[in-house]
Amino acid sequence: MTTDAVLDFLGANGTVTGSKTLLTHRTERVLVDCGLYQGQRELRQRNWDHFEPSASSITAVVLTHAHLDHCGYLPLLVRQGFSGPVHCTSATAELARIVLLDSAHLAEEDARNASRHGWSKHSQPRPLYTDEDVERALHRLVTHEHGQPFAVADGITAHLDLAGHILGSATAHLELAGTSVLLSGDLGRDDHPVLRAPSPPRPARYVVVESTYGDRAHADTGLDHLAAAIRRTVGRGGSVLIPAFAVDRTEVVLHALKRLMDAQRVPRVPVYVDSPMALKALDLYRRAVAAGDPQVRSATTADGDPFDPGGGLEALHTPEQSRSINEPAWPCIIVSASGMATGGRVLHHLEHLLPEERNTVVLVGYQAVGTRGRDLVDGVRQLKMHGRYVPVRAEVVVADGFSVHADADGLLAWLGRLREPPEACFVNHGEPESARALADRITAELGWLAVVPRFGERIRLA
Repeated sequence: MTTDAVLDFLGANGTVTGSKTLLTHRTERVLVDCGLYQGQRELRQRNWDHFEPSASSITAVVLTHAHLDHCGYLPLLVRQGFSGPVHCTSATAELARIVLLDSAHLAEEDARNASRHGWSKHSQPRPLYTDEDVERALHRLVTHEHGQPFAVADGITAHLDLAGHILGSATAHLELAGTSVLLSGDLGRDDHPVLRAPSPPRPARYVVVESTYGDRAHADTGLDHLAAAIRRTVGRGGSVLIPAFAVDRTEVVLHALKRLMDAQRVPRVPVYVDSPMALKALDLYRRAVAAGDPQVRSATTADGDPFDPGGGLEALHTPEQSRSINEPAWPCIIVSASGMATGGRVLHHLEHLLPEERNTVVLVGYQAVGTRGRDLVDGVRQLKMHGRYVPVRAEVVVADGFSVHADADGLLAWLGRLREPPEACFVNHGEPESARALADRITAELGWLAVVPRFGERIRLA
């Protein structure tokens, strides 16, 4: 049976950012995720390109979750003429407001600073988008509960099921005449410390799966590495800086710090959260825990405030408060965004803490190629920020195990829960080696046809 349906892979191919997958069925076009590119300059340049096909031709958008690499292009899509609904869960809508407004604020601030200090090659640097662009995009959001069906376009029905990656995250199942497509979005771990495990996948003829960690297994030593790094650093009178994604990774890190301090595995020192976006997201997580949200593990709700290590968590809201801890007078732990050190307040903390050997930077998340975080992982001895180089003398620790992406075994286990094998499985959202490794395992262990699509590739669904 011919379905007149095609998939276009418009982002996150050969990389972990810029997620965009377009399903076209007859005259209907549904874009699943609308992400911003981050990392390498040549990828970030795509953010400035005009969207193809035309934004006005898109019927609807479905967001799997509110991370910038999945929702951050939405204001540009609306500015270019998209006027349809954007379907997501209610928590994704709340987090998207936080994430997108913060993104616009940083873009405008960077443009002003580049103009003032001459960091840009452009005579009049401009932001990628503004607060006004974000507000227009947010007005397009339509919310749904996990597991509830809804019409996404003429002849296309969708379900958003628990993905267990961040609050509100979902897998997207699209059903149309003659076929169905399941898109994993970013799939969470079965052992996420706060959120429930992903729902089993719905039956589908075609599957699109992420592969961020498609070539590796998560280490189970993340907590131990973090504890040892804190003890060493405090012992030599230094401070610990943890670049952490503002949404979910900050909560996971705080939860880990609470466990370590409660067990007296690390000394009780001041813990600062220095990110306006992270603090707003933290408030949403606290509300979800207090309300007994079905996305949250029941054990989390019985632990008081699971995000307050040592009972003395300090929230830094203003720039003045942030600058006050650039040179701490005593050992402390600073949790700040962004998680890959691509921007935000973490940069001026890095500028002040990296040159001192007594300090430590602990990296607790995936570091994409082309980011400062990846440079630190790769052992650079100097890092460029705000137009100048800073020496890297501080200890740099990679604490694997804090990722909230499923690893290769987790992805295979989730796919293996499908009752019937799909006709094809498309592997994206991963660097080339990772995507290829996962595709090979899917073929070898599940016996499926597994394809790693190229950027811009179009595939017809039988």
